[in-house]
Amino acid sequence: MRDEMDSEDAHRYPGLSAAGEHLLRYLREHPHAPIYRNASGHRLLPDELPALLAFADQVRDASIDPRAQPLAPWLRSFIAHTMAQTPHYRAYGSPPEQLQDLPSITRGDLARDVAAFVPDDLPIDRLINFRTTGLTGQPLLIASHPTVAARYLAFHQRALRRFGVELRSSAGDVGVLLVGWQQRCFTYVSVTPQLGECGLAKINLHEADWRDPSDRGQYIDDLRPEVITGDPLSLAALLAISFAHQPRAILSTSMTLLAGLRTQLELRFACPVLDVYSLNEAGPIAVYDPALDAHVLLQQHMIIEILNEQGQPLAPGQRGEITLTGGFNHCFPLLRYRTGDQAALELRAGEWVLAGLAGRAPVRFRSASGAPINNIDVTHALKPFALPQYALLQRADGSFSLAIHGIQNADLRAVESALRALLGEVQLKVSAHRQLCDKLVQYRSELGE
Repeated sequence: MRDEMDSEDAHRYPGLSAAGEHLLRYLREHPHAPIYRNASGHRLLPDELPALLAFADQVRDASIDPRAQPLAPWLRSFIAHTMAQTPHYRAYGSPPEQLQDLPSITRGDLARDVAAFVPDDLPIDRLINFRTTGLTGQPLLIASHPTVAARYLAFHQRALRRFGVELRSSAGDVGVLLVGWQQRCFTYVSVTPQLGECGLAKINLHEADWRDPSDRGQYIDDLRPEVITGDPLSLAALLAISFAHQPRAILSTSMTLLAGLRTQLELRFACPVLDVYSLNEAGPIAVYDPALDAHVLLQQHMIIEILNEQGQPLAPGQRGEITLTGGFNHCFPLLRYRTGDQAALELRAGEWVLAGLAGRAPVRFRSASGAPINNIDVTHALKPFALPQYALLQRADGSFSLAIHGIQNADLRAVESALRALLGEVQLKVSAHRQLCDKLVQYRSELGE
């Protein structure tokens, strides 16, 4: 059994040192550890580390200009290669003189045929993928690579430096604790080679993932993670758990972090709390800076356009839909991807920012018993069904309506049964509609919770 585990770990953690192996065993076998339900790892080859460290240096020192005009040399090269090698974009024809001459795409385009957005010249031997739950009713399977996943760290480091935090974790330390709060959550342990194989653990704060709920605080105190990351729902759950450890920083991603929760977290943990605007399709894009009252951009090779409803570019200072070109995921290049999020692109204090960002606010529903339900749990409950688009609304009286779009033959009784298993015996109406919606808010609640 030990040999089998060593073989699996060698695949997940190439080049793992004896100290790294000891740390993984400590994270898994700690007396207060949660029930780890999954296994994952960095999968980085040792000879890939120098390039990753050089990439981090480039990100740290880069100046950022997100404007598409004039076409920078890197952007011209990116467009030409993407249009030559990627099936969907190849159908556009020849590369344009101006970026705005290309059509824009939406999440719906990606969901309908995601393989068409993966370059043909991409080696597939080390290709990885991950699923996004999303809030638009269109879950995605996104192509990626171990080096792409590892590059997230560079942008998080840039964001942290803005608030005076330089990461210190190294061998034997736990660098990052990722916290979730869901009935079902992907949980695992790993190490970060760029930081001397410091530890990383993804845990679920939901009581069902622990032998004893009191273990949660004791585990965090013993791990002493340098940074804790999560979304606003999991970070709110963290506030309800008793422990003494204070991280050096907290990163909130995936959903809009409201100012009141940020203040509570800052008071409790006496550290910077960063609201990072990040998409699974594009990685970390910007971090909120209270001094500028806006999200400061993080990626030097990301073009940002702000489009109106007709798809026309708006001038700096005008509010519209955030649209992305470029990025650092060579497995999933983006050309004029409309995110569905709204902001104005502005220059403040010499830096380009997204002002008035309105992203994907977290949604908490109330079950029949009065218990709160995370919107991600709804996604998991409906995952077995082939639903192209759907929208769930909880009205002020506690009743629910689920509208399914883009489907002709659906077992509505089975869908209703799956939702009732999660929500309880609530008043629920399920309807099906053949037409897809161009824009759809997947989760809404009138309860104000």
